[in-house]
Amino acid sequence: MSNSSITVTPSAQEYLIGLLAKQDSEGMGVRIFVERPGTPHAECCMAYCASGEEDATDTKLPFEGFSAYIDAESLPFLEDAVIDYAKDRMGGQLTFRAPKSKVPQIDDDASIEQKINYYLYSEINPQLASHGGNVQLIGLVEDDTVAVLKFGGGCQGCGMVDVTLKEGIEKTLLEKIPQLKRVTDETDHSVTDNAYFK
Repeated sequence: MSNSSITVTPSAQEYLIGLLAKQDSEGMGVRIFVERPGTPHAECCMAYCASGEEDATDTKLPFEGFSAYIDAESLPFLEDAVIDYAKDRMGGQLTFRAPKSKVPQIDDDASIEQKINYYLYSEINPQLASHGGNVQLIGLVEDDTVAVLKFGGGCQGCGMVDVTLKEGIEKTLLEKIPQLKRVTDETDHSVTDNAYFK
């Protein structure tokens, strides 16, 4: 059963119905939200939601036997999310996959930082992931015209980082964000404001 863009699998629904029945509260549902959405530290959360406790702006997903309420602010970050229940030797656990929870949502008012993070997470990191690598924004220097990035995973110490940085990442970011003049990584000692990265 899929509602809005969140899928709650039949096994997860069954598990939740059982869990909610133990709460002994008429009309008890669950509320789904993302903490620190749009950042690398985003976490998908689910909490009990007693009848009447839901927010007026929540999106209600009616399932058979219970309702799930989606926090309005979290909604775009939960697009294509899948909540599943997988049985294992220890009994089983609810799993929550939300591919967009860490991707910043941007519009015209977004800051340069938000825009850089958006492209890093939506376009650049998925490509680096095939090499087991990733890159994150550490900060902006020189009046926000130079983005300083940090490579991790398979990209750290890789001899191709310079090529990746110049050919791929810098090209993409400068094209999308005209305010940027240059992209560098934290090991570039030509950055004047070096103390910032120690």
